[in-house]
Amino acid sequence: MSDTVTRAELGKNADVRAMPLAEPTARKADRSRIPAIPVLITLATASLAAAAGWAMWNAYMGAPWTRDGTVRAYVVTMAPEVEGRIVELAVVDNQLTHKGDLLIVIDPTNYKIALELSEAAVRQARANAQNIAGQIPVQEAQVGANKAQVEQEQAALTFAVQQAARYQDLAQREAGTIQMEQQTASTLGQTQAALKNAQATLALAERQITSLKAQLSSAEASIDQAVAQRHQAQVNLERTKIRSPVNGWVTNLTVQLGDYATVGRSVISLVDADSFWVDAYFEETQLGSIHEGDPAKMKLLGYSQIVEGEVSGIARGINIPNAQPNDQGLANVSPIFTWVRLAQRVPVRIRIHKLPDGVRLIAGATATVQIDAIPRQAPH
Repeated sequence: MSDTVTRAELGKNADVRAMPLAEPTARKADRSRIPAIPVLITLATASLAAAAGWAMWNAYMGAPWTRDGTVRAYVVTMAPEVEGRIVELAVVDNQLTHKGDLLIVIDPTNYKIALELSEAAVRQARANAQNIAGQIPVQEAQVGANKAQVEQEQAALTFAVQQAARYQDLAQREAGTIQMEQQTASTLGQTQAALKNAQATLALAERQITSLKAQLSSAEASIDQAVAQRHQAQVNLERTKIRSPVNGWVTNLTVQLGDYATVGRSVISLVDADSFWVDAYFEETQLGSIHEGDPAKMKLLGYSQIVEGEVSGIARGINIPNAQPNDQGLANVSPIFTWVRLAQRVPVRIRIHKLPDGVRLIAGATATVQIDAIPRQAPH
């Protein structure tokens, strides 16, 4: 009986030891279900990334933006129009100046002397003209006297002709003497000579008037020339003071007090404070959605504030290297890879409307630009 109990206990223990054999099967079933979770997570992440990418693409195409923006401004270069030593330097580098402010003074000594000489030349020219003008009435009076003399000699000649004809007729009829005929003939010749002399004197006097009038015209031209030279001397004297033509900042000032300034050589440059704009270089694929008047938002590198503006123009041309001819006049065409097409970048000019407080515009600074395109109806 004990053997029977022992066998039964051994059978129970064997059943107990055999029961855990069912666990691996359950674990295999659980492991077969676990890989589905990462796949679902991956698919969900990919879907979200695709949606985000599509949204960013729509935003990029609907509101074009670029990091390739540059702050631009006009720079006014001041070069002296007269030469001389700089005797006064009224500004320092990076100083804000206003239109009309004094910048540089060139030694005016020589130009003051030139102005005085030109004023003396004007007075001399006017005196010469007045002298000639005063001679013309005197000569005109002389012409009048000469005309009267000519008329007197003309009357005397008429009388002498009549007397000569009368005594010649009397002599032919032997009613008068030959002596009287000869005397009247002599008187006629003398009268004719006197008339010719009076006429010559009159012509000379008239020519003298013509000459005086020509001299007067020349004197008046000399006055005009002297006045012009005086005006030039005045301008040169004024040019010894170089003033600011715009509101702006002095930049890169290298000239010093005592330097010799020469004509046409730059001595000072000003950044025009009223001329700032931004050039945004957009890819040509984005230009279709950009139009003049579209509002723009800009952020300068180093600032968090938004600068507002609008599109004022799109460049109509950029440099094309392939268009440059070689020594033979042939176009230089560079080889390209047909599977790579890089979009050209075209400058888009942005007019600045509002500058936030604390933002400093510097020509050459970098800017990020976004264009908020205005919806437009397609042409019918």
